[in-house]
Amino acid sequence: MKILDTLFKKYPFWLSLIAGVVSATGFAPLHLWPISLLTLALWMAIVGSLGSRKAVFLAGWLFGLGHFMVGLNWIAKAFTFQAAMPEWLGYVAVILLSLILAIYPALAAIGSWLLAKGRPIAFVLSFAGFWIVTEWLRSWVFSGFIWNPLGVILIDTPLALSTRSIGTYGFSAMVIGIAGFIGTAISGLLNSQWRIAGRSVALFIMVGISAVLLGLVGSGDEVSKSGDQPNITVVQPNIGQQDKWQAGYEDLNLTKLAKLTVPIDTGRTEGGEPRILFWPEAAIPDYLETGYPERYYYGRPPQMVRGQLASLMRPGDVLVLGALKLEFEETRAPDERRAIGARNSVFAMDSDREILGRYDKSHLVPYGEYLPMRPLLSALGLSRLAPGDFDFWPGPGPQSLDLGSLGKAGLQVCYEIIFSGQVVNREDRPDFIFNPSNDAWFGSWGPPQHLAQARLRAVEEGLPIIRSTPTGISAVITSKGKIVDSIPMGHAGRIDTKMPPPETPTLFARYGNVLPLGFALLLIFCAIAIRLRTR
Repeated sequence: MKILDTLFKKYPFWLSLIAGVVSATGFAPLHLWPISLLTLALWMAIVGSLGSRKAVFLAGWLFGLGHFMVGLNWIAKAFTFQAAMPEWLGYVAVILLSLILAIYPALAAIGSWLLAKGRPIAFVLSFAGFWIVTEWLRSWVFSGFIWNPLGVILIDTPLALSTRSIGTYGFSAMVIGIAGFIGTAISGLLNSQWRIAGRSVALFIMVGISAVLLGLVGSGDEVSKSGDQPNITVVQPNIGQQDKWQAGYEDLNLTKLAKLTVPIDTGRTEGGEPRILFWPEAAIPDYLETGYPERYYYGRPPQMVRGQLASLMRPGDVLVLGALKLEFEETRAPDERRAIGARNSVFAMDSDREILGRYDKSHLVPYGEYLPMRPLLSALGLSRLAPGDFDFWPGPGPQSLDLGSLGKAGLQVCYEIIFSGQVVNREDRPDFIFNPSNDAWFGSWGPPQHLAQARLRAVEEGLPIIRSTPTGISAVITSKGKIVDSIPMGHAGRIDTKMPPPETPTLFARYGNVLPLGFALLLIFCAIAIRLRTR
């Protein structure tokens, strides 16, 4: 114990940075969550041992810096697909983003230190409460970037079902509680403080039991039997980002999609039960809507494109795919209008070539799909990462598309799925969520992390989630977050199965992030009560 005390006193900031780096190994694809728990416990012990606000904030900020730089390393890969900017800028972007995001762990650290320093149990409870608040803030401040909430490291444990009651941010507090009580138990044992060690072990067990019980309390009931669910086909064409927008690749890419779409029984398009066909985000470069000036159709008018797509379908099938919609100025004659914006959209089309509905992505990626402060940044030579001459425009928010007898589809395009409590139209609850994505430029770490976060949304909302991506990882996820089937990265393939059944709304689906924020207040009030009692 003397060695630890010496290290804490001499190297608190280096240890905090190292703890942050190692803690990120709990996320996919490494899944080393036991190590994450231990490093979290170490960092919390360091914070509790410090003697000034400035030192606590710095230790929290350094932990966050290491944590985010490792967990978000995949962002650098995206810059390798943007010829207008140098590749090294991607690593600068990761560092700059981490410098900002590191403020949130620092705020959780300083808040708990001010409230409960020197009182181990109260310190852990307050830390968990403040962690909820900071993750919630991270989900919306400056448009929000809540990639890799802490709770996702335990997605493969039964404790993840607690998100049905307290959401992802409440689940992250459970992780802090587990790590914190491990730390206080170890500290109590090393210092012969048997009472603190015993209480910490008891509280550690209580956290685990509470998480399981919260999962049971918040659960919904299955709406239908699996046999009553529609047939689905999920397509992953393995079209890399370098080939996606290459001139002359349109027909080749469409051929890849078509081969993986035709019915499995020798390609017959007559007879058989109707299916929902799922294609990835921005699956085709062609426009599906009529009414645009002819010069925007690249020689492939919408009627021709929709005819090609319908030829892959049986009567009654519905194809749900990503495509672009253009926005035009209204001041000129129809044929002279100029495109001034685009929308990253998902279209639903039936076998009669009719468009059943469209969803426009609402939560756009800054610097990816639009360039903030465009006049200034474009003058500096910066560009957005997605190809195109103008920015994407946001849609109105979560919507449900009616697919007739095949059910209602909730839509969340790519990165939108990471925002807890913001993925479903609660007034028009869907039967499933479709999350078309393009993870082809996210390196090897981004896609499995994206999948893990989609699984949390399925558990929270009690809805199955379907993911279709160009290069992986495409998957069918049950309402309990389990993966029914998936296609690995870098492979072309298809999934033919039944849609997993939805559940009635979970507790979180009914009340959203009011629940984790209420949980945060409860934890902080408990910490205050313990502090007042032990004065």
